[in-house]
Amino acid sequence: MTDAAMLVQEVAPRDGLQIEAAWVETADKIALVDALSGTGFSRIEVSSFVSPKAVPALRDAAAVFSRIRRRPGTVYVALVPNPKGAERALAAGVDEINLVASVSETHNRANMGMSPADSIAGFARIMDSVRGAPVSINATVATAFGCPFEGGQPDDRVIAQVERYLSLGITGVTLADTTGMANPRQVERLVTRVLALVPAERLTLHFHNTRGVGLANVLAAWQAGARRFDAALGGLGGCPFAPGATGNICTEDLVSMAHEMGIPTGLDLPALIALSRDLPRLVGHDVPGQVAKAGRPCDLHPVPQGA
Repeated sequence: MTDAAMLVQEVAPRDGLQIEAAWVETADKIALVDALSGTGFSRIEVSSFVSPKAVPALRDAAAVFSRIRRRPGTVYVALVPNPKGAERALAAGVDEINLVASVSETHNRANMGMSPADSIAGFARIMDSVRGAPVSINATVATAFGCPFEGGQPDDRVIAQVERYLSLGITGVTLADTTGMANPRQVERLVTRVLALVPAERLTLHFHNTRGVGLANVLAAWQAGARRFDAALGGLGGCPFAPGATGNICTEDLVSMAHEMGIPTGLDLPALIALSRDLPRLVGHDVPGQVAKAGRPCDLHPVPQGA
């Protein structure tokens, strides 16, 4: 279909595990990140340097970063909520810091305990603190496609937040559909506008499959010119501060769709499927991914006897 490649960033170790009720042992997290590195990812979001009281499932972020095997060419990312988290991330040797502020006032107060304007003011302080450090900065516009408390957010408000990020010297931007409220027409419209400000190699789309249209939204963003997408192995994840925000789009489902369409990802799909099939053992419950259950379209079956 196209010679352009799709860049898939794996977020299960952070966005996937943060919402899990059962504790996943540090050694298991490290093994998961190392296995994901082995499938060919160029970007993995490993953990989050947030308050352990807020997200206890990721209280071992520094220990995980200190013990993963870093694959040459792979960028290991951490989510950071504030300047203190940035200090901890730098000490852990992260390759990229991902900052998050909701465009929705209500969601940002629920998620971060402050207004979006105050969050972004904190970003400015973080940018000052990391100046000269060997780390890149990405910033996410959460609830870019809708807020579970306020509803739809004006495109102009999203654009203004992107412009504010760029004015701070932030070079990477993520548009996040935090609770799976986006639809393909909306995605195409907003992505087209943001691509006028942020080059495709610096713009990431983060979709949830809460209402079953995650991959349709990926395709709409792709057709609008986006090339980078977050996804979580097995479809794990969700925001602990957003009602109903279950499930990121599933990595192996996304990669299977891309490969069937002739879009290269550089990822080992059979290895991803094998990892996904082991997730229920790790997290203690079934996961929503489909390809790991059904197999790839090219995985044919023997003809039934007598047929």
